Amino acid sequence: MNTEPDVLTPAMPAAEVFTEAEPAVTRLEALYAQATGFLFDHFTRALGGHRPSARVRAFYPEVRITTTSHAKADSRLSFGHVATPGTYVATITRPDLFRNYLIEQIGHLIRNHGVPVQIGPSTTPIPVHFAVASSPHVNVPQEGVLDFSLRDFFDVPDLATTNDDIVNGTARPNRDGSDHLAPFTAQRVDYSLARLSHYTATDAEHFQNFVLFTNYQFYVQEFEAYARQALGDPASGYTGFVGPGNVLITTPDGDLREPAKMPQMPTYHLKRRGGQGITLVNIGVGPSNAKTATDHIAVLRPHAWLMVGHCAGLRNSQSLGDFVLAHAYVREDHVLDADLPVWVPIPALAEIQIALQEAVADVAHMDGFDLKKIMRTGTVATIDNRNWELRDQSGPVQRLSQSRAIALDMESATIAANGFRFRVPYGTLLCVSDKPLHGELKLPGMATDFYRTQVSRHLQIGVRAMEKLRDMPVERIHSRKLRSFEETAFL
Repeated sequence: MNTEPDVLTPAMPAAEVFTEAEPAVTRLEALYAQATGFLFDHFTRALGGHRPSARVRAFYPEVRITTTSHAKADSRLSFGHVATPGTYVATITRPDLFRNYLIEQIGHLIRNHGVPVQIGPSTTPIPVHFAVASSPHVNVPQEGVLDFSLRDFFDVPDLATTNDDIVNGTARPNRDGSDHLAPFTAQRVDYSLARLSHYTATDAEHFQNFVLFTNYQFYVQEFEAYARQALGDPASGYTGFVGPGNVLITTPDGDLREPAKMPQMPTYHLKRRGGQGITLVNIGVGPSNAKTATDHIAVLRPHAWLMVGHCAGLRNSQSLGDFVLAHAYVREDHVLDADLPVWVPIPALAEIQIALQEAVADVAHMDGFDLKKIMRTGTVATIDNRNWELRDQSGPVQRLSQSRAIALDMESATIAANGFRFRVPYGTLLCVSDKPLHGELKLPGMATDFYRTQVSRHLQIGVRAMEKLRDMPVERIHSRKLRSFEETAFL
């Protein structure tokens, strides 16, 4: 243990050089375990009445790479390389959780640049709240509970340094002149891991690489039914189903007990080896919920997320139950205006669009021109006022007409825009549940019949699309359209 004036830290080993990804990640795990173990031991002693004799501090591990060559990497790749010579650094948290991701990302770096990576302690302290977060038996007390101020002896989360500057393109170089290697800092990841557990009541380790968002509980019921059927089929490749409270079932007749108090965004995970299964999040209604969910799930670096929910059809030619495949978005949700200006286009991603269209054809047993009978491709408008119809309609209706919008909802543009911002491939397939401009409102009797006949098919389409995306190479899913000319090497 190193002892500086008024600061206790664990032993600070020198950085080590690695030419292979797997041992590099193993070293990250060892450094992280040493740091968090040190904080855990001192913190639990403090809770037991042993006031620390000095400030207790430990540091996140980091990955560092330096390249001096201007040689170009494979231009077909959207990730796995840095744009210009220099030194690039990323602080790392929970390397056990992100092991496969880190091996992949570090491996690309070493291969594409032909130089080793350095693994060692960073200069960024680990907040004690995050160090003990994975222990269910230790809670950080509120200020005033202990006979000393927690902040006097332990580092606590600092929101001033927990931000989205890197993904927003506004981050400055690090203090030592190095640039950023990953889209999120360790503190930002830890913050979201904690929030995910709070909002979804499931641990981050259960989240899969392919995420479906919905805005109705009916989809959850269908997803559970699909999962039970899949668990009964050994050929499906699915190994378990997890619900809120981290309840796991592995057989079709397993008991999926609901917690006494459901979370704000109930989340369910149909698991597959290597995280290649499907997660369904019921985000509820509204762009704020959509932003909250995607803000935090983004740190897990999923391969794709899709919105499969309900919308208002804006064309008289549409019928209740028709599908809408979004290829553009009108963003009147406003929750992302400060992070992603509305003048930034949100492009349709060909890989996602094709997967969704093919999934509709597969499930509906229709193809080609016949698909137009049940599906339209066009612009989806997302608003933040659920009851916009009750105000003067001339303004909204005019804008909807000028934009050529064919559907209206409250979540899709937010999810797509945050996918663009976080470099997570995104898409939207909605189902028309009402037509307010044409007198077909969502009334109880209509809703019951609609939900009974359409939700199952819609959910199956979403799952089928995800399975198609899962079969693609990662390099193909992660489009260059989502990457800027000054981009982090890590996905």
